[in-house]
Amino acid sequence: MKLLKHIFGELFRKGRRPMLKAGEAAPDFDLLDHLGRRVRLGELRGRRIVLWFYPKADTPG
Repeated sequence: MKLLKHIFGELFRKGRRPMLKAGEAAPDFDLLDHLGRRVRLGELRGRRIVLWFYPKADTPG
């Protein structure tokens, strides 16, 4: 949950960027996938994607 708050806090920090409206393109960002590989949103433009956040098994949070 902290990672999700951090990501969206950085993307949409009050006064820096307005929240997206339905249908607007998301700003470019990157995250690590489940295998630890860095994936950049810009590399996936034009494709349908799903961001799925969940806590890793047996970890606090």
